[in-house]
Amino acid sequence: MSMAMALAGLLAMTTTGVMAVNCADPVRNDAVIQSRLDDAVPRLLAEQRVPSVAIAHIENGKIVLAVAYGSQSPGVPATTRTLYNIASMTKPVSAEVELRLASRGRLSLDEPMYRYWVDPDIATDERRKQLTPWLALTHQTGFPNWRRETGGVLTFERSPGQAYGYSGEGFEYMARFTEKKLGIPFEKLAQTLVFEPIGMRDTAYTRRSWFAGRIAVPTDREGKALEPAIAERFFASDQLYTTIGDYARFLLSVMKHEGVNDAIAGERERILVSRKSGICTPAMRNDCPTDIGFGLGWEVLKFGQETVLMHTGMDDGLFTFGYVEPTQGTATVIFTNSANGPRVVLPLLDLLGKDPAFVAFLRRQAGQGQAAG
Repeated sequence: MSMAMALAGLLAMTTTGVMAVNCADPVRNDAVIQSRLDDAVPRLLAEQRVPSVAIAHIENGKIVLAVAYGSQSPGVPATTRTLYNIASMTKPVSAEVELRLASRGRLSLDEPMYRYWVDPDIATDERRKQLTPWLALTHQTGFPNWRRETGGVLTFERSPGQAYGYSGEGFEYMARFTEKKLGIPFEKLAQTLVFEPIGMRDTAYTRRSWFAGRIAVPTDREGKALEPAIAERFFASDQLYTTIGDYARFLLSVMKHEGVNDAIAGERERILVSRKSGICTPAMRNDCPTDIGFGLGWEVLKFGQETVLMHTGMDDGLFTFGYVEPTQGTATVIFTNSANGPRVVLPLLDLLGKDPAFVAFLRRQAGQGQAAG
């Protein structure tokens, strides 16, 4: 399923029972924006039963806002140091590792991965030879999202390159290939290529001693606390822990094309697998992007000359959302520790008041999801 479609179904819950916000005034002032959030967000969290939210916003290529509201756990206020499991928003970070390696010539996005890594489950399937990092990054490996969906055995649901199919397994396969080819743990590659250069000092794939007392505890729709999922071995596709400030710095780095060459930066912002025909219904023609699909690790939306890179994340008891608009120099990232997290996304984007075509598309998708439900 497209990430935009997944978001649409979740955002459908925002069309009822949430305050209407209209902040389309032309005056942009950081203090005014912060004041709007301070006034509206605590009430929004209470209405939607979301314990906490962390928000960062970028304008004109600068981080202008990084704030947190609510409680990371009962009796513990959320702060900008709170660590959130960002679920599938891990994927763009892992993709960045691959793109920076490719920019340095240490691997090719087009090279067959079987020469260095073959999962035992597909060792006798000739289609294994078609797998490349490019296909993993664009979700065209032919794998299911998770092998648990196919009886715990990794299988091809279709031949590689045949069609789009969102797959965490594809990212895990790519990471194993990278480790085998370079002889370096993927976490170390991420640390040296991405975390350290960007200044992401509070980000990790696996458990760290400094997690203690800082984790946003996930909660279900009724507000019941759930046990945080913390990886003991890394996942390239899920369960990265980070702060709102660290991810904002990551988005800013992506926006500025840091660490990647011009050709790869251009490909990252190009739609390599179009999904428009499956997403844009005739009723949405006025709000639909020029095109929408997947690029190298990101969902890509085109609105005329403007490009939006977007990703979301959802695990039990949490929801995360982020996007980058490189041409305008804007970006927003939102972390929540609640299954109700999708309910606060549109109101927060309204409060920030940027990228109206993108927000209108999300709102129309929410309305479509509500009507279909």
